[in-house]
Amino acid sequence: MQDVLNQVGINNYIFLSVLLFCIGVFGVLYRRNAIIVLMSIEIMLNAVNLLFVAFSTYHEDAQGQVFVFFSMAVAAAEVAVGLAILVSIFRNIGSIDVSNLKKLRG
Repeated sequence: MQDVLNQVGINNYIFLSVLLFCIGVFGVLYRRNAIIVLMSIEIMLNAVNLLFVAFSTYHEDAQGQVFVFFSMAVAAAEVAVGLAILVSIFRNIGSIDVSNLKKLRG
């Protein structure tokens, strides 16, 4: 694995991670569909996980990869809870548009 990192270079991993994170931020800020917002959050989380794995391999330490494993487990739970909330919102409102969530005030 170290040979692949030496061939590609850590700078390319950093650039790809920053690009993915910026795409995720753009999706969260400018999209109104709740599913796309959740997908953008997942893209940002995967960008950070990519950096953890790249730096873990670069420093030849497995702690970053273990942290990524736990981070992915938390992300899976987040997706399950988020989709359950979206289904509940869709049943109440009939739409998953983020701007329509003001109707939920009680």
